Amino acid sequence: MGGFFGATGTSDIILDVFFGTDYHSHLGTKNAGMAAWGSGRGFVREIHSIENTPFRTKFEDELPEFKGSSCGIGCISESDPQPLLVRSRLGLYAIATVGIVNNAEEIVAGCLKSKGHQFMSMSSGKVNSTELVAALINQGDSFAEGIDFARKLISGSVTIIIMTEKGSIIAARDTLGRLPVLIGEKDGAHCVSFESFAYHKLEYKDKYELGPGEIVEIDPHGMNILRPAGGRMKICGFL
Repeated sequence: MGGFFGATGTSDIILDVFFGTDYHSHLGTKNAGMAAWGSGRGFVREIHSIENTPFRTKFEDELPEFKGSSCGIGCISESDPQPLLVRSRLGLYAIATVGIVNNAEEIVAGCLKSKGHQFMSMSSGKVNSTELVAALINQGDSFAEGIDFARKLISGSVTIIIMTEKGSIIAARDTLGRLPVLIGEKDGAHCVSFESFAYHKLEYKDKYELGPGEIVEIDPHGMNILRPAGGRMKICGFL
């Protein structure tokens, strides 16, 4: 499955992202990553395999590299290495996803028919699902439009978290709400998480739960709804 955590604040929030992501370690044992942004320093990102070593051990020695970041996201992935840094017509951003794209090969083939498209293949020869989702999002005139476009083409389920170069986080729950996306808040900071337990431990309070297909953007001062929730819910039976 996988999980994610992101936070944006008026001061350094990297420890929140570190511990918030670590609290999702029970959801995956393959890959993990963190990406952070700070004014005047730009983006920093690290990805590691956690098949033989847990998340906290892998990343705690690298925390000094992230120090001073006012926005960050982290993920535990049971599939592809992520989060990815993407430079596109929408700007520079970091992206992580949770879900499954059942028609990935069909979408890749469609993209490659157009000139200028390419994908970095992993060792298996497959395309990273998060890179594929980003390629679809980049075809929109905004992140919300791009996410809508990606959803129309994807057969399966995808929940998306994006960190922008202005220090905000965009979160999009999958169309049928199969996986939860929760927003927490505390003085000077907001967070987004797969599980509320992760941010309760960090002294955030419950603020909002996204509905199916809903897209929101958070910054240190509040939350803005970019796309309202749909009316049909079909949460994952395992959850």
